[in-house]
Amino acid sequence: MPAPPLSRRLARVDWAAVAASLDAAGFARVPALLTARECIGLARLFDDDARFRQTIDMARYRFGEGRYRYFTRPLPPLVAALRAQLYVRLVPVANRWAEMLGDPTRFPSTHARYLGECAARGQRRPTPLLLRYGASGYNALHQDVYGESVFPLQVTIMLDRPDVDFSGGEFLLVEQRPRMQSRGHAFMLGQGDAIVFACRERAAAGTRGMYRVGVRHGVSTVRSGTRTTLGVIFHDAR
Repeated sequence: MPAPPLSRRLARVDWAAVAASLDAAGFARVPALLTARECIGLARLFDDDARFRQTIDMARYRFGEGRYRYFTRPLPPLVAALRAQLYVRLVPVANRWAEMLGDPTRFPSTHARYLGECAARGQRRPTPLLLRYGASGYNALHQDVYGESVFPLQVTIMLDRPDVDFSGGEFLLVEQRPRMQSRGHAFMLGQGDAIVFACRERAAAGTRGMYRVGVRHGVSTVRSGTRTTLGVIFHDAR
C-alpha cells in the first residue's frame, strides 16, 4: 500500500505537542515524516550537480569534515512541499516567541509571502540543503543565519539508516542560557525522522519573566559509513 501524501502525514502530526516541546526544550521530534523511498530518492540527488547552486567543503572552512550542497531553484518538489507546508504549521510558534520576547517582528501566514519579505531584504538564494558525512566526519556547532531576516525554527530530516548505513553521527543541540552553563542534547534520528529546533534563539520562561536562550547545533563524529540529511531552512540567503 502506498504511503499517504505528505499533506496527510503532516495533518496527522500532533502540532500542539510539537509546540509544547519547542516551548519547553527548544526542539521537537517528528517520527517517520518521510518514507524510506522518499529518503533514498533525496539522498541520490547529492551527486547530481545540476540540482545545486553551491557546495561547501566543511574542512576548508574549519566547519567540520564533510560536504553540504545548497539546492538551486526550482527546488525538488518534495523539498518545496516540505518547506511550504512545515512553515504554515510552525509560524504560530515563531510569532508567539517573538511576542513573548518583545520583538515586533511578525512572520506572514504563508511561506510564499515570507520569501517575498526575504527578497525585499536582498535574500534571494534558496537555503534547503543536503549534508553528507563519511567516517570521521562531523559538523561543528553553528547557527544557520544568512541575512537580516531569520525564521526562528528549522528542520533536519535523516535520510540514511543509523546502525546500517552509518554509526555515530548524533544530532547535537546546545543551549547557552544566561548566567548558566551550556546545556547539550544528543539525538539519533531514524530514517525519515525529523527534528524541529530553534535556529538561533528561543523564548524561555524564568523567575523574572521571559528571556532569550541562544542555540547552536551540529553533528557528532561519524564512526563508520555515510550519513546524509536534508536541512529545511525557511529564510533565504543573501
